[in-house]
Amino acid sequence: MSAPDVGWGILATGKIAHTFARDLALVADARLAAVGSRRLDSARAFAAEHGDEATRAHGSYEDLLADDAVDVVYIATPHAFHLDNARAAFAAGKHVLCEKPLTLDTADAAEMVRLAGEHDRFLMEAMWMACHPVVRELRAELASGRFGAPRQLQAQLGFRVDDGPGSRMLDPALGASALLDMGVYPLTFAHLMLGPAERLTAAATLSDRGIDLDVAIAGRYAGGALAALNASMTSWSSQDAAIATDLGRIDVGPAFHHPERAVFTPYEPMRGPQPDRAVTLTGAEPVIGQGYGNEIAEVNRCLREGLRESPLIPHAQTLAVLGQMDDLRRQVGVAFPGERPTPG
Repeated sequence: MSAPDVGWGILATGKIAHTFARDLALVADARLAAVGSRRLDSARAFAAEHGDEATRAHGSYEDLLADDAVDVVYIATPHAFHLDNARAAFAAGKHVLCEKPLTLDTADAAEMVRLAGEHDRFLMEAMWMACHPVVRELRAELASGRFGAPRQLQAQLGFRVDDGPGSRMLDPALGASALLDMGVYPLTFAHLMLGPAERLTAAATLSDRGIDLDVAIAGRYAGGALAALNASMTSWSSQDAAIATDLGRIDVGPAFHHPERAVFTPYEPMRGPQPDRAVTLTGAEPVIGQGYGNEIAEVNRCLREGLRESPLIPHAQTLAVLGQMDDLRRQVGVAFPGERPTPG
């Protein structure tokens, strides 16, 4: 007899929640049990679009968390609300997948991890990139030494944000930040491929409201490997990544955070690149939807196995990258309401 589907609740009905729900529908052992919004009409419209006849619509987050059909909650609110939302979910006995970044800073993230342990609930940051089949295969192959020792890594993620001043993307009170919204991807990619950073240095351009719009980061990693990482809310980047090793070059993309492929091209002294010997990685398993489905499948796997964190996105990794972003924000003088800016 097969196990029942995992019942998912989606907390908030913004743009990313719609993308997540479309991929949730493609995961075999998952179903949208309920959705919660601050407006009942929004929850009903979302349930009608993405659910089935049994999907419940709730006009408050409290009602969603009280729903017995919900096993795990996907938190899709702005960063500034994640901790409070997760605290309520744990108190209601729900497991949590929380959008990235997990919180605004490391102290709040550590508190969320502590609460998950106190309530014996599963917690994972929704860093879907780390669950992507191509990224997972590349990480394993790079660690094996097959492509040589990594010496230089480049990754950039940028797109123009033309929202109004009240938008979550531009409002400091909601955690607006190119570093937190875009930079978390290249920082995490470098962490996955190179390990924890030894030193990171940043330069940034700030808005008149004090948020970082453009960020350039130079990093040093174990063994002397270096990284150049960029995030932008004002310009269009290639969104690709590349890793130079002592044996050749790895190109990841298009869109390194959910790539179609990673291609290793070996180089030879005096002869240059050897494209006829290139190795293309496309992942050991299918990409589910846009890739959010793979993180949903990972959460389901962990819940069925009784795990309280995922080995693909362990709590220590989430805390390490948030600690990096705390330090980088201090370097460029960015602080959220209630914090004091301390430029380096």
